[in-house]
Amino acid sequence: MGVTAFCFAQRALRGLDKLSAENEVAPQPGLLLIFTEMAVIGITGGISTGKTSFCECLREIVPNAKFFDADHAAHQLVDLDPEVKREIRREFGSAIFSIDQKLNREKLRDIVFGNAAKKRVLEQILHPRIRRQWSTEAKTHRNSPDFFFADIPLLYETGGEKLCDRAVVVACSYRNQLRWLMERTSLERSAAEQMINSQMTLDEKISRADHVIWNNGDHAALAEQARFLVALWQKQSWTES
Repeated sequence: MGVTAFCFAQRALRGLDKLSAENEVAPQPGLLLIFTEMAVIGITGGISTGKTSFCECLREIVPNAKFFDADHAAHQLVDLDPEVKREIRREFGSAIFSIDQKLNREKLRDIVFGNAAKKRVLEQILHPRIRRQWSTEAKTHRNSPDFFFADIPLLYETGGEKLCDRAVVVACSYRNQLRWLMERTSLERSAAEQMINSQMTLDEKISRADHVIWNNGDHAALAEQARFLVALWQKQSWTES
Protein backbone atom coordinates (compact mmCIF):
# COMPACT_ATOMS: atom_id res chain seq x y z
CA MET A 1 0.00 0.00 0.00
CA GLY A 2 1.43 3.37 -1.03
CA VAL A 3 1.05 6.93 0.14
CA THR A 4 -2.52 7.04 -1.13
CA ALA A 5 -3.37 4.77 1.79
CA PHE A 6 -2.01 7.31 4.26
CA CYS A 7 -4.82 8.35 6.55
CA PHE A 8 -5.25 10.70 9.46
CA ALA A 9 -7.43 9.63 12.37
CA GLN A 10 -7.83 13.08 13.88
CA ARG A 11 -10.05 13.74 16.87
CA ALA A 12 -12.42 16.65 16.81
CA LEU A 13 -11.17 17.80 20.19
CA ARG A 14 -7.72 18.31 18.74
CA GLY A 15 -9.10 21.17 16.65
CA LEU A 16 -7.02 20.33 13.59
CA ASP A 17 -8.14 21.60 10.21
CA LYS A 18 -8.15 19.17 7.35
CA LEU A 19 -5.33 19.93 4.98
CA SER A 20 -5.75 19.70 1.25
CA ALA A 21 -3.03 19.11 -1.26
CA GLU A 22 -3.10 22.79 -2.18
CA ASN A 23 -2.03 24.05 1.24
CA GLU A 24 0.50 21.37 2.05
CA VAL A 25 3.96 22.77 2.70
CA ALA A 26 7.31 21.06 2.73
CA PRO A 27 8.97 20.61 6.14
CA GLN A 28 11.84 22.96 6.80
CA PRO A 29 14.43 21.43 9.17
CA GLY A 30 16.38 24.67 9.47
CA LEU A 31 13.39 26.89 10.20
CA LEU A 32 13.39 28.47 13.67
CA LEU A 33 9.88 28.09 15.06
CA ILE A 34 8.91 30.19 18.06
CA PHE A 35 6.16 28.55 20.14
CA THR A 36 5.04 28.94 23.74
CA GLU A 37 5.65 25.23 24.19
CA MET A 38 6.98 22.58 21.83
CA ALA A 39 5.16 19.42 20.90
CA VAL A 40 5.53 16.00 22.47
CA ILE A 41 4.68 13.38 19.85
CA GLY A 42 4.06 9.80 20.94
CA ILE A 43 4.85 7.07 18.40
CA THR A 44 3.45 3.60 18.85
CA GLY A 45 2.09 0.63 16.92
CA GLY A 46 2.31 -3.13 16.95
CA ILE A 47 5.42 -5.21 17.29
CA SER A 48 7.37 -5.18 14.00
CA THR A 49 5.08 -2.72 12.22
CA GLY A 50 7.86 -0.25 11.45
CA LYS A 51 8.07 2.21 14.36
CA THR A 52 11.86 2.31 14.23
CA SER A 53 11.87 2.87 10.47
CA PHE A 54 9.41 5.72 10.85
CA CYS A 55 11.57 7.31 13.56
CA GLU A 56 14.58 7.05 11.24
CA CYS A 57 12.61 9.01 8.63
CA LEU A 58 11.82 11.67 11.23
CA ARG A 59 15.48 11.91 12.24
CA GLU A 60 16.40 12.69 8.65
CA ILE A 61 13.70 15.37 8.33
CA VAL A 62 14.13 17.06 11.74
CA PRO A 63 17.69 16.20 12.84
CA ASN A 64 17.54 18.56 15.83
CA ALA A 65 14.56 16.79 17.37
CA LYS A 66 14.89 14.85 20.62
CA PHE A 67 14.04 11.14 20.54
CA PHE A 68 13.23 8.76 23.37
CA ASP A 69 13.28 5.00 22.72
CA ALA A 70 11.40 2.98 25.33
CA ASP A 71 12.91 -0.34 24.20
CA HIS A 72 16.43 1.06 24.62
CA ALA A 73 15.47 2.47 28.02
CA ALA A 74 14.18 -0.96 29.08
CA HIS A 75 17.47 -2.58 28.07
CA GLN A 76 19.39 0.05 30.03
CA LEU A 77 17.28 -0.55 33.12
CA VAL A 78 17.79 -4.30 33.01
CA ASP A 79 21.52 -4.00 32.37
CA LEU A 80 22.40 -1.13 34.70
CA ASP A 81 19.80 -0.82 37.48
CA PRO A 82 20.57 -3.21 40.37
CA GLU A 83 17.07 -2.85 41.84
CA VAL A 84 15.45 -3.83 38.55
CA LYS A 85 17.71 -6.88 38.34
CA ARG A 86 16.76 -7.88 41.89
CA GLU A 87 13.04 -7.57 41.15
CA ILE A 88 13.33 -9.59 37.93
CA ARG A 89 15.35 -12.29 39.69
CA ARG A 90 12.80 -12.44 42.50
CA GLU A 91 9.87 -12.81 40.09
CA PHE A 92 11.42 -14.97 37.37
CA GLY A 93 14.25 -16.83 39.08
CA SER A 94 18.02 -16.79 38.72
CA ALA A 95 17.96 -19.16 35.75
CA ILE A 96 17.24 -16.31 33.33
CA PHE A 97 20.60 -14.73 34.20
CA SER A 98 23.98 -16.02 33.02
CA ILE A 99 26.95 -16.64 35.28
CA ASP A 100 28.17 -13.10 34.64
CA GLN A 101 24.69 -11.76 35.54
CA LYS A 102 23.60 -10.93 31.99
CA LEU A 103 19.89 -11.30 31.35
CA ASN A 104 18.93 -14.01 28.88
CA ARG A 105 16.34 -12.01 26.98
CA GLU A 106 15.20 -14.97 24.89
CA LYS A 107 14.33 -16.96 28.01
CA LEU A 108 12.50 -14.01 29.51
CA ARG A 109 10.65 -13.42 26.24
CA ASP A 110 9.52 -17.05 26.12
CA ILE A 111 8.17 -16.76 29.67
CA VAL A 112 6.26 -13.51 29.35
CA PHE A 113 4.69 -14.12 25.96
CA GLY A 114 3.49 -17.52 27.10
CA ASN A 115 2.09 -16.30 30.42
CA ALA A 116 -0.09 -13.19 30.60
CA ALA A 117 0.35 -12.88 34.38
CA LYS A 118 4.15 -12.94 34.10
CA LYS A 119 3.98 -10.41 31.27
CA ARG A 120 2.06 -8.03 33.54
CA VAL A 121 4.60 -8.55 36.31
CA LEU A 122 7.49 -7.58 34.01
CA GLU A 123 5.57 -4.54 32.76
CA GLN A 124 4.92 -3.44 36.34
CA ILE A 125 8.66 -3.60 37.04
CA LEU A 126 9.77 -1.69 33.94
CA HIS A 127 7.06 0.62 32.69
CA PRO A 128 6.55 2.93 35.67
CA ARG A 129 10.28 3.64 35.57
CA ILE A 130 10.26 4.16 31.79
CA ARG A 131 7.24 6.45 32.04
CA ARG A 132 8.92 8.59 34.70
CA GLN A 133 12.04 8.83 32.58
CA TRP A 134 10.45 9.88 29.32
CA SER A 135 7.83 12.15 30.90
CA THR A 136 10.61 14.01 32.74
CA GLU A 137 12.63 14.36 29.54
CA ALA A 138 9.57 15.56 27.63
CA LYS A 139 8.74 18.17 30.26
CA THR A 140 12.33 19.40 30.28
CA HIS A 141 12.29 19.66 26.49
CA ARG A 142 9.08 21.72 26.36
CA ASN A 143 10.96 25.01 26.14
CA SER A 144 13.06 23.83 23.23
CA PRO A 145 12.28 24.96 19.66
CA ASP A 146 12.54 21.33 18.54
CA PHE A 147 10.13 18.40 18.62
CA PHE A 148 10.24 15.63 21.22
CA PHE A 149 9.40 12.18 19.83
CA ALA A 150 8.72 9.31 22.22
CA ASP A 151 8.81 5.82 20.67
CA ILE A 152 6.65 3.91 23.18
CA PRO A 153 5.37 0.46 22.06
CA LEU A 154 2.90 0.33 24.99
CA LEU A 155 1.84 3.97 24.80
CA TYR A 156 -1.89 3.28 25.20
CA GLU A 157 -1.47 0.35 27.56
CA THR A 158 0.42 2.58 30.02
CA GLY A 159 -1.70 5.71 29.56
CA GLY A 160 1.24 7.52 27.98
CA GLU A 161 -0.94 9.20 25.35
CA LYS A 162 -2.15 11.57 28.09
CA LEU A 163 1.34 13.07 28.17
CA CYS A 164 1.45 13.66 24.40
CA ASP A 165 0.15 16.44 22.17
CA ARG A 166 -0.29 13.96 19.33
CA ALA A 167 -0.16 10.18 19.06
CA VAL A 168 0.97 8.44 15.88
CA VAL A 169 0.27 4.77 15.22
CA VAL A 170 2.52 3.00 12.71
CA ALA A 171 0.52 0.16 11.19
CA CYS A 172 0.88 -2.43 8.47
CA SER A 173 -0.91 -5.51 7.22
CA TYR A 174 -0.97 -8.56 9.48
CA ARG A 175 0.88 -10.50 6.79
CA ASN A 176 3.76 -8.02 6.74
CA GLN A 177 3.84 -7.75 10.53
CA LEU A 178 4.07 -11.53 10.92
CA ARG A 179 6.75 -11.86 8.25
CA TRP A 180 8.89 -9.05 9.66
CA LEU A 181 8.60 -10.39 13.21
CA MET A 182 9.64 -13.88 12.14
CA GLU A 183 12.59 -12.48 10.17
CA ARG A 184 13.73 -10.28 13.05
CA THR A 185 13.44 -12.85 15.83
CA SER A 186 13.77 -16.21 14.01
CA LEU A 187 10.58 -17.31 15.77
CA GLU A 188 8.37 -20.05 14.39
CA ARG A 189 5.05 -18.87 12.96
CA SER A 190 2.99 -20.06 15.94
CA ALA A 191 5.25 -18.29 18.45
CA ALA A 192 5.24 -15.09 16.40
CA GLU A 193 1.44 -15.18 16.18
CA GLN A 194 1.23 -15.69 19.94
CA MET A 195 3.46 -12.65 20.49
CA ILE A 196 1.33 -10.46 18.24
CA ASN A 197 -1.92 -11.68 19.78
CA SER A 198 -0.67 -10.96 23.31
CA GLN A 199 -0.69 -7.22 22.58
CA MET A 200 -3.45 -4.65 22.17
CA THR A 201 -4.82 -5.00 18.66
CA LEU A 202 -3.72 -2.63 15.92
CA ASP A 203 -7.37 -1.83 15.23
CA GLU A 204 -7.78 -0.58 18.80
CA LYS A 205 -4.65 1.56 18.58
CA ILE A 206 -5.69 2.98 15.21
CA SER A 207 -9.09 3.94 16.61
CA ARG A 208 -7.39 5.98 19.34
CA ALA A 209 -4.68 7.61 17.19
CA ASP A 210 -4.43 11.20 16.03
CA HIS A 211 -2.47 10.10 12.96
CA VAL A 212 -1.98 6.71 11.31
CA ILE A 213 1.07 5.85 9.22
CA TRP A 214 0.68 2.88 6.86
CA ASN A 215 3.91 0.98 6.37
CA ASN A 216 3.01 -1.43 3.58
CA GLY A 217 5.08 0.23 0.87
CA ASP A 218 8.76 0.99 0.44
CA HIS A 219 10.97 3.36 2.43
CA ALA A 220 10.17 6.24 0.07
CA ALA A 221 6.46 5.90 0.81
CA LEU A 222 7.14 5.88 4.54
CA ALA A 223 9.40 8.93 4.26
CA GLU A 224 6.77 10.85 2.29
CA GLN A 225 4.21 10.26 5.02
CA ALA A 226 6.74 11.43 7.62
CA ARG A 227 7.39 14.62 5.65
CA PHE A 228 3.65 15.28 5.39
CA LEU A 229 3.19 14.98 9.15
CA VAL A 230 6.20 17.14 9.98
CA ALA A 231 4.87 19.83 7.63
CA LEU A 232 1.52 19.66 9.41
CA TRP A 233 3.09 19.87 12.86
CA GLN A 234 5.36 22.75 11.88
CA LYS A 235 2.25 24.80 11.07
CA GLN A 236 0.69 24.24 14.49
CA SER A 237 0.98 26.48 17.54
CA TRP A 238 1.68 24.31 20.55
CA THR A 239 0.77 25.00 24.13
CA GLU A 240 1.10 22.59 27.01
CA SER A 241 -2.25 20.99 27.81
